[in-house]
Amino acid sequence: MNHLKTFILLAALTALFMGIGYLIGGATGMAIALLLAGGMNLFSYWNADKIVLKMYRAQPVDEQHPNAVVRNYVADVRQMARDAGLPQPQVAIIPNDQPNAFATGRNPENAAVCATTGLLDMLTREEVRGVMAHELAHVKNRDTLIMTVTATIAGAIAALANFALFFGGGQDRERPGGIIGTLALMLLAPMAAGLVQMAISRGREYEADRVGAEIAGDPQALASALQKIDAYAKRITNQTAERNPASGQMFIINPLAGRGADNLFSTHPATANRVRALVELGAKMGMQPRPRTPDLTQPRPAAGFTTSTTGVPATPTEPRGPWG
Repeated sequence: MNHLKTFILLAALTALFMGIGYLIGGATGMAIALLLAGGMNLFSYWNADKIVLKMYRAQPVDEQHPNAVVRNYVADVRQMARDAGLPQPQVAIIPNDQPNAFATGRNPENAAVCATTGLLDMLTREEVRGVMAHELAHVKNRDTLIMTVTATIAGAIAALANFALFFGGGQDRERPGGIIGTLALMLLAPMAAGLVQMAISRGREYEADRVGAEIAGDPQALASALQKIDAYAKRITNQTAERNPASGQMFIINPLAGRGADNLFSTHPATANRVRALVELGAKMGMQPRPRTPDLTQPRPAAGFTTSTTGVPATPTEPRGPWG
């Protein structure tokens, strides 16, 4: 049923893409949009993960990394992947102060999991394990292809809607909808695409939380991590995500919250609901609740990266975290 629902929602995104093409160029425009959508889906299947990794400047890391925190991160991911019966994914870090993480790849054999430098700086090792177990759960559930393709199509819909505003043919009376229809679609199409993303993503996040907690064996650590990530994401902007909002659904916590205003349609469930479900799962496993909300009045640790060890430009502030 979950796969059927996803297929229907992806079909809705494709139909919406075709609708914009029809508004721009009538039947011919719709046919062109159909061809573009088909080509985009095929291209996304093979290349969307590479595009996302390049977009976020993800850097592969392994157990030979000079930083002990990175080595622990890689070792934990590989150990949990083995325990979950998964092929070893590519492990990467993203040079970004906002604590967050995502997984991508068309299948478990071609998967990659990524953590930001902010995540490794601000969370404990147990919390990082919980977050990466969540990402491995997305790989195990084969969510990564759907999330990546959906992000690609939704971004294209927003771009095509903006194109329709300028080339929608307000002077062409034979073009369907005219300028009023073009303006309406420019506003409604991205909203509709956001609704589809929301429908696809929210249920998958709850399931990945559950499976990830089982992989890591510690629901409380993931609950604590979610609270920390959510709190810091509201005050640290992820500039790459802001420029590419359709990719926001891929992260464990909505990275767009850093702008200071909530999206009209959130692709993520409320963090409090996710924490509650994890605490209940932990109680069933006989664990005591220990979610922790960070004290944001205290200075957060700096990333402390240096070009000589990671290839990432050095942070201008004095290193104080585990990277320094």
